[in-house]
Amino acid sequence: MKSVSLSRRIAMAAALCATLVTPALAKAETEILERSFCVFDPVGANGPLFAITKEFQPVAMQRGIRLNLRAYTDEKVAAEDFKAGQCDAVLLTGTRAREFNKFTGSLEAMGAVPGEQEMRLLYNTLSQPQARQFLVEGPYEVAGVFPGGAIYLHTRDRNVDSVEKLQGKRIATLDYDSASVRMVRHVGASVVGSNSANFAGKFNNGSVDLAYAPAVAYQPLELYKGVNTKGGVFKYALAYMNFQVIIHRDRFPDDAGQMVRDESIKRIDQAYEIIAEAEAGIPEEVWMHPPREDVAEYDRMLRQVRLSLLEDGVYDERAIKLMRAIRCRVDGSRSECAS
Repeated sequence: MKSVSLSRRIAMAAALCATLVTPALAKAETEILERSFCVFDPVGANGPLFAITKEFQPVAMQRGIRLNLRAYTDEKVAAEDFKAGQCDAVLLTGTRAREFNKFTGSLEAMGAVPGEQEMRLLYNTLSQPQARQFLVEGPYEVAGVFPGGAIYLHTRDRNVDSVEKLQGKRIATLDYDSASVRMVRHVGASVVGSNSANFAGKFNNGSVDLAYAPAVAYQPLELYKGVNTKGGVFKYALAYMNFQVIIHRDRFPDDAGQMVRDESIKRIDQAYEIIAEAEAGIPEEVWMHPPREDVAEYDRMLRQVRLSLLEDGVYDERAIKLMRAIRCRVDGSRSECAS
């Protein structure tokens, strides 16, 4: 019973993105605005993300919008349909959203956001009207960004507790994300091509030794089956996951994106409550806590990979600089803040 309840609460994080679109897009009371919203949910139309988003259709209608929802179990297909103009708006993970906006697609950069405090500062900055220049790219606008939580490494074997022990291990890796592929290869592990719909299954059935995911995925995707009694969750934030609502600018009022962002920042606490509950839902004995000296080394390693990806043009330099400034504002003692 607890698992079902948690799944629904977790799904609210992404569902909030959908509900935030509605007040921003309404026109005159007498006019019905027909708009399609493509929602990525690994489980499909019967999944928690789609189910809760569906509950807000009558709310949208009260505001003069007929919101036509479509569920996608394959995030790639959802992104392609949106790109082809078959969706007016789409809900995607930050990594997949990179093809529509390089700036916001860089927010999940390895080690760029250490924790909640930095993430809150980042979202508050991006919600300001003057930040719109970074959120508009070509025909698209990122109308909303919501936190999904820190991304942790899940292992089937607790003895794999250091970078050195990752060598040769099979890691379920998002093969469309060059950053993840680079990171896995950097530590000497084997890339096992996966996507957001099948990585959990590969981890749970033992096809891979490790997988990475936020705490909000632990119960809904049954990652505890892969962790079992011998595994664990390494409590070190490799990155910070987010969900993004992206719209075709020419299909909505010009101020729609900003109105959505104004609403989203008001509800940010709800998202963090969901994340906190999800993390609390992972048993304490499952967590693996790295020593402080190891954390410093991991920080340096992620910075090295992050900068190499920046040099290769994978990340947006403006986003990387902004997140560095935020990290140094929170903790000026970081070695990177001296330069």
